[in-house]
Amino acid sequence: MKLLEKIVLAQDFGKSSKNVVASAIEFAKVFQSVIVPVHILPTDILNEKVKLLLNETANEKLEETAKQIKDDGVAVGEPILEFNTASEGIVQAAVSVNANIIITGSGETQKADKLQLGTTTTRIIQKSEKPVFVIKEGVILNVHHILCPVDFSNASKRALKNALTMARRFKSELTILAVCELQATTWFASEDNTEKENELQFKRHQEEFASFLKEFNFTDINWTKESPKGIPAEEILTAISRKMIDLLVIGTTGRSGLNRLLMGSVTEKVIREVPCSFLTLKAEDAIILQLETNIRDIEKLNEMALNLMKDGFYEESLGQFEYCLQINNMHVPAYFNIAKVYDKLNDSKKAEHYRKWGQQIKDRMWYARIEEEARKSRGQ
Repeated sequence: MKLLEKIVLAQDFGKSSKNVVASAIEFAKVFQSVIVPVHILPTDILNEKVKLLLNETANEKLEETAKQIKDDGVAVGEPILEFNTASEGIVQAAVSVNANIIITGSGETQKADKLQLGTTTTRIIQKSEKPVFVIKEGVILNVHHILCPVDFSNASKRALKNALTMARRFKSELTILAVCELQATTWFASEDNTEKENELQFKRHQEEFASFLKEFNFTDINWTKESPKGIPAEEILTAISRKMIDLLVIGTTGRSGLNRLLMGSVTEKVIREVPCSFLTLKAEDAIILQLETNIRDIEKLNEMALNLMKDGFYEESLGQFEYCLQINNMHVPAYFNIAKVYDKLNDSKKAEHYRKWGQQIKDRMWYARIEEEARKSRGQ
């Protein structure tokens, strides 16, 4: 079973590169992913000797990175070294290896600069259809609390779906934030009318939020929801500081043509100023479930189904437990585990049915063993 099979690790060999590599390794361990190191050399080098020297040096550094990844027990793909513009080369590399996600650093910025995101990283986010995970400079990847802002769009549905799986894998707390942006006085004759309109807007916003959350299963997740009134970008940044968020998971606008460089004004403002690491999702999921279909070993199937259940893929885990019963309809653990899944799906009737069957088979096997022991003691 794979959830996040392949990571493209964008390397610039800058001072923050060590932290980016270390964070990518820790992330890959959580999801048992393969890391493909990538470095892009500039295309405007005219001197062939300089070009050759840079190529050799970059190759050596990529091999050092690959060795570090292997030594830490993580699988590594063939490193990629190309001449291109940095953002284009990284985005193309992710497509060429069919990566689930791009991991990159936040880029070099001046200390006095309020904007904490480098130009190359910004362009990668703008151009990539793949999810982009940005590691903030000097911030170690240690995910205890995830924030996922939602606006009830398809992009925020994708973000929350991925945030839920990450919260389960990292065993972290999850906060879901839906900001209600209220009306100014421009369109209304009085402040009283404005206040009444805003009350109605907030009530409708709360109803939409509740309806939106009904699509997701939060079993086994420590989560809270917040719906403050205010300016979305400002409220998101305030929540990150107030709740000491370690990871922001946010959906971005996916558009075609020239407009694909747009990511939505709220997302753009937030990711330029956010103090923590963040994951942006546009057109693709970072978490893509891939099941092995040729397993016949019942214990391996049972283990895979248990992992699916832990990750919140309840329907898929049911399918694997039922496959165990097709191989051996006396496999007691499968019956009890199916009951646990139905408990999580709040279907107590089916849970009790499978738990009862499991107990009956267990009792039958126990009595058969007792009879066998009794026959042996009588010398039969």
